[in-house]
Amino acid sequence: MKKITFIGAGSTIFAKNVLGDCMHVPALQQFEFALYDIDKERLSESQTLLTHLKNNLNSTITIKAYDNRKEALRGASYVINAIQVGGYKPSTVIDFEIPKKYGLRQTIGDTIGIGGLFRSLRTIPVLLDIAQDIEEVAPNAWFLNYTNPMAVLTGTLSRYTNVQNVGLCHSVQVCTRDLFKHLEMDHTGIEEKIAGINHVAWLLEVKKDGQDLYPEIKRRAKEKNKEKHHDMVRFELMERFGYYVTESSEHNAEYHPYFIKSTYPELIDDLNIPLDEYPRRCVSQIERWEQMKQDLVDNAQITHERSIEYGSRIIEAMETGETFMFGGNVLNIGGLIANLPDKACVEVPCVANRSGITPTYVGELPEQLAALNRTNINTQLLTIEAAITKKREHIYHAAMLDPHTSSELSLDDIVSLCDDLIEAHGNYLPEYR
Repeated sequence: MKKITFIGAGSTIFAKNVLGDCMHVPALQQFEFALYDIDKERLSESQTLLTHLKNNLNSTITIKAYDNRKEALRGASYVINAIQVGGYKPSTVIDFEIPKKYGLRQTIGDTIGIGGLFRSLRTIPVLLDIAQDIEEVAPNAWFLNYTNPMAVLTGTLSRYTNVQNVGLCHSVQVCTRDLFKHLEMDHTGIEEKIAGINHVAWLLEVKKDGQDLYPEIKRRAKEKNKEKHHDMVRFELMERFGYYVTESSEHNAEYHPYFIKSTYPELIDDLNIPLDEYPRRCVSQIERWEQMKQDLVDNAQITHERSIEYGSRIIEAMETGETFMFGGNVLNIGGLIANLPDKACVEVPCVANRSGITPTYVGELPEQLAALNRTNINTQLLTIEAAITKKREHIYHAAMLDPHTSSELSLDDIVSLCDDLIEAHGNYLPEYR
């Protein structure tokens, strides 16, 4: 029996979406869905929900929860990863509250920035342990990573393990759909080309019937920006650099040095930037979980429509040989994006079929876009260097080169902040203490 293993299956709603999607695929009906999580209660809840779903969708898959990760992985053909090391408490709280003491504010803190850097350092050792298990008990498995920081984790796996992997993010697949909805434009029948790095990929081309839609997009965006709305940072980047970026404005506010400025505090209000957005979301989700649990886990009648997530479609393509194209995160081997470093993890169009996953060649980005990407790549590569070498100095280097951190703090304060974060994270970062 073939197996799909879900690591971090206590992410109940996400497990429902991805594995619920898989239940709709005829080619996967004889598979085992192996569930693993370090939180036994949440693991049990996910198993209950997925069992209800299986029954209501008349699926013939097998669902099994494991208390041993290696056994959950043994013989897997596909591994889906959705872990969060350190959780909201203590780690996310630390990532936000200690930088505030230095006057450094964040919105999401899960990609780069000081929060993304320390999330990476917590997560990479766990990811390498998982990879070691896969190399031992499921060497032919494809690893589908949904965990952030996407570029750093995918880059680490690709450079330092033998695990076949691809990073999957939601922002590419909803980029133009959400943009067109916001601008009240018809999305049907459009052609698009997107490439860059995770969360900072660019809508390079957008056409309909051969006509370039960018002039109309920019005209409507300028009109929208006369009043406050949720996407002002991305519209500002598009106006200044010429292209729309895939990930949300709250994310991009902290990827660049222009927006969250202690010297220009009015920008926060002018551009409608939601500081501390991610902790707010975490608290809201925690407070809502008991009600959601009743609606999902305790609901024996629960059902599921196939979502827009890439996971099930990639697996279906590899099982059936039918081609599926998607935006994936892979190592920039051979210069898929010619003016970004080979060691970088890039987000490019990929093809899935029975042969596996093949990224496509993009060529050069417009130079200003490549330059913006390189400012993020610098920090990503030095974060990986720190995690692999265990050298504390590379943590400092990564933070010093981060666009937002370096625009706000002195070198001495950056070093002091990193020291405070290492100490506060304690046993999550034992190698650096």
